[in-house]
Amino acid sequence: MTKRITDPKQFGRVAVLMGGTSSEREVSLDSGRNCLEALQRKGVDAYAVDGIAALVPELVARRCDRVFNILHGHAGGGEDGVLQGLLEAFGVPYTGSDVLGSALTMDKIRTKQVWLSLNLPTPRYARISKNDDVIAAARSLGLPVVVKPSCEGSSVGISRVFSETDLRQAVDLAARYPGELLMEQLIEGEEFTIGILEDEALPTIRIVPAGEYYDYHAKYVAEDTQYICPGLSGAAEAEMRNLAYQAFRTAGCTGWGRVDVMRDRNGMNFLLEVNTAPGMTSHSLVPKAASVFGIEFDDLVWRVLETSFRAGATP
Repeated sequence: MTKRITDPKQFGRVAVLMGGTSSEREVSLDSGRNCLEALQRKGVDAYAVDGIAALVPELVARRCDRVFNILHGHAGGGEDGVLQGLLEAFGVPYTGSDVLGSALTMDKIRTKQVWLSLNLPTPRYARISKNDDVIAAARSLGLPVVVKPSCEGSSVGISRVFSETDLRQAVDLAARYPGELLMEQLIEGEEFTIGILEDEALPTIRIVPAGEYYDYHAKYVAEDTQYICPGLSGAAEAEMRNLAYQAFRTAGCTGWGRVDVMRDRNGMNFLLEVNTAPGMTSHSLVPKAASVFGIEFDDLVWRVLETSFRAGATP
């Protein structure tokens, strides 16, 4: 449980870390600007830092007291444990999950392995490389399948494949990004996302894109994507929120984040992935769910910053 902070001065000087060099740079810059402005409106002494390389001199010179991490992705993003290890080494508090939770959930394959070991539901999958027999892998899972990089987010490099003739193109797209490739069973049904804030799952959001799928365009560009919150009711809502919270905690995550879930046509839930530094743009989903929960954007950003005070820490 994080500590409740009432005086913005208790946070000290806060570096809002955004941008970076990952494939999700532009989304991170948008998120970062929104969070920086919210903190400044709340009276926090916050300033922008673009990327990990620019943060290092700030840490060496002790110019910041804590870091609000809103980098997205890996390879210069702040969700893969590298940033968290750097900040641990300097003894600087930061928002969100620690090294373990960040590193594990950046790798979708290994996250699925943890979930499966605990009998948590997630789509069947195959770990593949560009040179593997991808047709055999797809046949073992059964078409349709999804092909994507194991360590990217924001729908980067993802393809839905309904025909064996389209597999090679999907693999070539995913292989443009570093790391292993993931092929998984395509769950046909409705897409949900559940924000996690401290020790509670926020209301579910059912995502209804105007097109067939919730892709990058539907996430960050389109204005006609519908977000229904709460997305379910009664026992079904409680079940999905509980599953999302379990998935988040068993993957070693803390503070805040977001869990993506598919619900098939029989009402079965399947875990897809965890985001440990979700987007905070005008299209982002954690702010939407928090608003339904009675937490407006500026207060949400404050609450996220409070996660930098971990259990046992002294403000």
